[in-house]
Amino acid sequence: MNFWKLFVAKNDRISRNIYNNISNNDTLIKEFNYGGKKIAIILNRDKDIDLYELEKLCDTVGWVRRPLKKVKTAIRNSFLIIYLSYYKNKQKKLIAFARATSDNTFNATIWDVVVHPEFQRKGLGKILINEIIKELRYSDINTITLFADPQVLAFYKSLGFISDPDGIKGMFWYPN
Repeated sequence: MNFWKLFVAKNDRISRNIYNNISNNDTLIKEFNYGGKKIAIILNRDKDIDLYELEKLCDTVGWVRRPLKKVKTAIRNSFLIIYLSYYKNKQKKLIAFARATSDNTFNATIWDVVVHPEFQRKGLGKILINEIIKELRYSDINTITLFADPQVLAFYKSLGFISDPDGIKGMFWYPN
């Protein structure tokens, strides 16, 4: 009997440890086994995100670097920021991010969706996009658009996005 009590007590300690750092602003999404350890994936909407962590996350997927001052302005002016992270040695580690801009009434566009390669194909991108859609719909925004690279079109289609509805084509203007 003592053997089982020791086993259960050990598992309780492990479970409590992964939640110790979660703050009131964090929402637990799911538990993951990562690198042989159990981690708690948390969702946050705080615009006070660590820009250096975001830059490191974007580096992992090969995005072109953008000036941090402009990234900070983009985040500050976004309608919604959502990111996923976990705690490692009491430090928050960013593993997924997305933001949306909006006219606050009719339309919103989702931007900068990124998931760390080690966490891709585990359902976190779906959680991120579904949460953004839920928040936008809660704000009574019905038209949600996004820009996607060709290699991720199937992912967005699986979440209900369609390409070029009603034959509308996006157009772009770039300075010469």
